[in-house]
Amino acid sequence: MESLLVVDDEPAVRQVIIKAFPELRVREASSADQALAAMREEIPDLILLDHRLPDGEGLAIIQRLRAIDQRVPIVMLTGYGSTTLAVECFKRGAADYLEKPFKLDRLQFTVRNLLERHQAQRAGRAAARPALVARSHAMKELLASIKRICSVPSNMPVLIGGEPGTGKELVARVLHERSHRGGRPFAAVACAGLPAEQLDVELFGIERGGEMMKAGAFESAGGGSLYLDEFCELPQATQGKVLRAVEHSLIRRVNGFDDVRIDVRLLAGTSADPRDEVLAGRLRQDLYFRLRVVPLRVPSLRERGDDVLIVAESELARVTRELGRPTLTLSQAAREAIRTYSWPGNIRELMNAIERAVVVAPGPEIMVQDLYLDEKLRPGKPQARETVVLPGSVIIPPGERNLQRIEAMIIRAALEESSGHKSNAADMLGINRTTLYNKLREINPAATHESESSDVVPAVRPMSGLGDAQ
Repeated sequence: MESLLVVDDEPAVRQVIIKAFPELRVREASSADQALAAMREEIPDLILLDHRLPDGEGLAIIQRLRAIDQRVPIVMLTGYGSTTLAVECFKRGAADYLEKPFKLDRLQFTVRNLLERHQAQRAGRAAARPALVARSHAMKELLASIKRICSVPSNMPVLIGGEPGTGKELVARVLHERSHRGGRPFAAVACAGLPAEQLDVELFGIERGGEMMKAGAFESAGGGSLYLDEFCELPQATQGKVLRAVEHSLIRRVNGFDDVRIDVRLLAGTSADPRDEVLAGRLRQDLYFRLRVVPLRVPSLRERGDDVLIVAESELARVTRELGRPTLTLSQAAREAIRTYSWPGNIRELMNAIERAVVVAPGPEIMVQDLYLDEKLRPGKPQARETVVLPGSVIIPPGERNLQRIEAMIIRAALEESSGHKSNAADMLGINRTTLYNKLREINPAATHESESSDVVPAVRPMSGLGDAQ
C-alpha cells in the first residue's frame, strides 16, 4: 500500500485529507520536526506540506525533506497564494502547489497523478539496473546466500568481500532490493580517497547554527540501506562513529550537539582482507566483528567460467543502444579471447573493453584487436615483481616455521635498523638490554666473549641469512 505523509498544524485539514484517500496509508505530522522524524522513520511515496507551520516555513522545510530523499514528490499547500510563492516552491523542488481552500477532486487528481508518475520512475530505475548473471556454480552459490539473507526481515550488517571490480556494489543493491527494505532509499559512499572531514560530512551530515545544512548518507538512506565501499579505508575516528551508528542507531552531525536516531541497514564492501587490516592496526577489531555478522564473497570473473561471455553480450547490447550504433556482434576470435583472458580488473575491466570496442570497431563485428586486451596480463604470463627490501625489513622464507630462527631474523633486523646499537635495538624489540644480550648469545654461542658493557655490535651483516649475530 502506498503511503502519504500529511504535514499540517490544523487537525481538521489532516482529517479531511485522510478521508479523501482511504486507499492510501496516511501518516500525520503537525510540525516540521515531526515531519522530519517521520521521514527518517519511513520514506513516504508523497508528501502534502503546509506552507505555514509553528516551527518553520514551508520553503525551508522542502529543502530539509529533500535532503533526506529528493525523489519523494512534495505538494505545497498554502492559504497565502501568490505567483511569486508558487515559482519559489518549484525552484526549491516541489512537484506541485495547491491553494487553500482546495477542492477535493483537484487534490485527489494531483496526488494520484504524482503517485503514478513516482511509481513509474521507480520501476524505470529498477529496470535500468544491471542484473547479476548467475550461470556459474560460484555465482549460483552467491545468489543462494543472498536469497537466504533476504528471506529473514533482519537489519544485520552484511560484509561483502571480493577483488576490485567484481561488482560488490551491485551485490549490495540486489541485497537491498530483495530485502524487506526494497523500494526504500539506497545510498552508497566511497570511503577511499576522501579527506576525513569531508567523509564525515558525507556520512553524518552537517549543521550550522542548529540547522541542518546537509543530510548525511545515514539519514538520506533512512528506512533503507547504506553501502560503504572500501570500508577498511575509513579513518580511525570515523570508524568509532560508524560503530556507534551500527550498535545504537545513533549519529551526530558535524558541528551538531544532539544525537539523531537513524534506521538504516549497513552493507560494507572491501577488496582488502579485513583481518589483515585489524592485525596491522588500521581497522578496529570491534567494528570488524560487528560488520562480519553475515559475510559474503563475490567471485572474480575468472572464477565464473562462461558467465563472462553472457556479461559481455549483455554489456554490448547496452552500450550499442546507448551510443546509437547499429547492432554489433562479437567475432568468434573475440569471444574466445574474452573467455580465456584473466580479467584482473574483473567486471569493470570487461565493461571498459566492450565500450571501447563499440567505439573503435570499424565494421559490424568486433575483432580481438578492438578489445585492446593487455597481453602482459594474460593467463600463463606471470609478471615478475621487483622486491624492494627496506632497512630493518624481515623477509621470512616460505615454509619457515622455526620460532628460534624467525626470532633471530627479527633481532638481526632490529640491530641492522639501529646500526648495531643494542640499547636502541632492545627498545625496538620491547625488551631490556640484558635480555637482548642473552638472546644474542643463544643465537651465536661464540659471541660469549663479547663484553656486555659494549653497546655496539660491529659490522652488522645484511638480512640475507641466519648467520651469527655480530
